[in-house]
Amino acid sequence: MIYSMTGYASATRDLATASGNGGTSVSVELRTVNSRFLDLNFRMPDDVRACEPALREMLMNKLSRGKVDVRINLQRGDQSVNAGALNHAALGQLAELERAVLDAFPGVGRLRAGEILRWPGVLAESGVSADALREAVLACGKEAVAELVVVRSREGAQLATMLLGNVAEMEAIVARIAPLVPELIAKHQQKIVERLQEALGVAAPEGGAPLVSREEAAERIRQEVTMYGIRIDIAEELSRLTAHLNETRHVIEKGGRVGKRLDFMMQELNREANTLGSKAAAKELADASMALKLLIEQMREQVQNLE
Repeated sequence: MIYSMTGYASATRDLATASGNGGTSVSVELRTVNSRFLDLNFRMPDDVRACEPALREMLMNKLSRGKVDVRINLQRGDQSVNAGALNHAALGQLAELERAVLDAFPGVGRLRAGEILRWPGVLAESGVSADALREAVLACGKEAVAELVVVRSREGAQLATMLLGNVAEMEAIVARIAPLVPELIAKHQQKIVERLQEALGVAAPEGGAPLVSREEAAERIRQEVTMYGIRIDIAEELSRLTAHLNETRHVIEKGGRVGKRLDFMMQELNREANTLGSKAAAKELADASMALKLLIEQMREQVQNLE
């Protein structure tokens, strides 16, 4: 199984407050896109900042490449307060502080009710505990990471099907042109022979003698035809293309984190397809080279999405 680097996953937990009033909703969202390395970016409230190391470890254990955006959201429910929600201990401490201030500065005014209610700690805590919040965030993170792996593997399976389809098409092109090569080379060599015979004067001008002897012409033609045959022979390119296609198929079917390996294979395939095109001595070979390069480019674009 191969894995895509793109995906989205989320998980949510609802937590009841200690007083049963209102509640807190925790959600973890993961979005991943292509990247050469594993790049983790976190956006979270300060309340759960301490969860980042554990979440980072979760992701590093499951992912090897990709840019991952981690977003943690907290939605606090209705935590309206009645008289029973006052923290009387804190209220008493605030009253003592006020008396001390008034003794030191008799001219200052007394605290108003609104100011007292806004004072930190005066309202009794009705939210979830820090431990419960951390536990919920990590549970959401674990669930979201597991879902993300499934999503990436599902998309990876689709990419594998497409890539193997392209490999099959390329194998068919190579199999189709391989038997044509000897005949095409022989045909073009014959054309070269005819042109050289005329150029070297074997076909003597009317009323004149040949420009060179037949023996010299034959030797020169043999050399030129041999060199030309070597220049346009694509047997090695076809052999290497076949080997690279076999290796590409093996890598895809074996699965795992194959993105970098397949990217290298695309470079090798493209190199052979370009060489095939530069040696093409017939339209059939030029067309085959172009078709191969188009299929390789399609594969290269998709391989960039693989982990």
